[in-house]
Amino acid sequence: MSEFDRKTIIEAAREVPVVAQSDVVVVGGGAAGVTAAISAARNGCKVTLLERYHHLGGMASGGMVLVLDDMTNGREITVSGIIDEFIARMEKEGSAVVPPESERVSSEAMWRKWSRWGVHDFHSHQKPQPITYAVAFDPDAWKRTSLELLREAGVELRLHSWFSQAIVEDGRIKGVIAQTKIGRQAILGDIVIDTTGDLDVAAGAGAAFMQGQYIVTTVFRLVNVDTEAAERFQFEHPQEHARLDREARRIIGGAWEMWWLKTPIPGVIWCNCPHMPGYDGISVEALTKAEHEGRERMMNLYDYARANLPGFENCRMLGAAEQIGVRQTRLLSGEYVVTKDDVVNRRHFADTVCRGRDYYTPYRALLPRGVEQLIVAGRHYSAEPQAQRMSREIPPCMMQGEAAGVAAGLALNAGKTLREVDAREIQRRMREQGADPGDVPSANALIAEAAA
Repeated sequence: MSEFDRKTIIEAAREVPVVAQSDVVVVGGGAAGVTAAISAARNGCKVTLLERYHHLGGMASGGMVLVLDDMTNGREITVSGIIDEFIARMEKEGSAVVPPESERVSSEAMWRKWSRWGVHDFHSHQKPQPITYAVAFDPDAWKRTSLELLREAGVELRLHSWFSQAIVEDGRIKGVIAQTKIGRQAILGDIVIDTTGDLDVAAGAGAAFMQGQYIVTTVFRLVNVDTEAAERFQFEHPQEHARLDREARRIIGGAWEMWWLKTPIPGVIWCNCPHMPGYDGISVEALTKAEHEGRERMMNLYDYARANLPGFENCRMLGAAEQIGVRQTRLLSGEYVVTKDDVVNRRHFADTVCRGRDYYTPYRALLPRGVEQLIVAGRHYSAEPQAQRMSREIPPCMMQGEAAGVAAGLALNAGKTLREVDAREIQRRMREQGADPGDVPSANALIAEAAA
């Protein structure tokens, strides 16, 4: 048999050096992972955070999803906690834009002023849609803020460390092995928090999961855009704008209604497109193909915009996001699986530990079955694929991370397993540190409960 005919190889046994030991190991330095690490450290844990890239923030920075939304239920702010510190620090340096409370209304004037920032309530059926509490921000500011908050919390950070294997003994996770430029390295911990987004750790540890698939996106930015001219044309020549805009969205081949939005940097816009269905977000072959297709589509739109759209005549391609936007892959099948019905009907749970717009996440949906001392936080939490599509935004995922960090601290300080931690204690502690765990249901949830 030729060497090239082999289907598998057998790896030799080898020793892996232990390079770090912590109370808590967080795997994945996206928005949820950074928040989890900060939260656990503030609750008395020694924490090590692993991240595969050279930067922190995941989809909020490397993926350039540059608007924080899904944080309000009407005028009620539903997401608060460590995320507020991110917003405050970025806003202080001029890298975040937040509409003032007095302008969070439905009016033509406010629509014209704020809609191209992406801070409108896109769930609303009002016309124009109300401006809401949402945040447009700069991706590099998010990276800097992540580093600052982790350093202040005393978290040991290990970048360029790609998760490779879960270390599990007798049904209990003991740490992980990461692949690095100098070989495999073991990081041991009493509790592991999986914030990889794709459930890498939990799946590797043997936890049950579902497989989902949704659109992927190669986000990009353009520079030298005259946004004032572009907006003036939109509102002064609505029919001609609509015609040209429809063609732009046809060329990109999949986009939200507003395919471009303003950023805190004048003249720089971000384009949350193209949306590309049919790609497996954990397949090397699929992701490679998506990179090619995404760049081809974005350059086609770039050429069209320069040639046809007022305000875009002198624009230049600033570049694609460092990470492709993957929305759904593996989803945990945990102690509780959140259903589409739960999200649509605003079901409230006694063990709710975080919330989004008007939906709630129970503590049980962060816990895998069959693996002890492992907890998840992020878009791979325990939910049906349809439910996850409606509840996977960055702010509620950060709240999951904060709850997971609190749970880790409570478990270790009391000598308990994660499964033994009382969700009411998580709720109480989150309230103490300025976060809303969703333990008090909104009026909408109470109305829905009464109707049921």
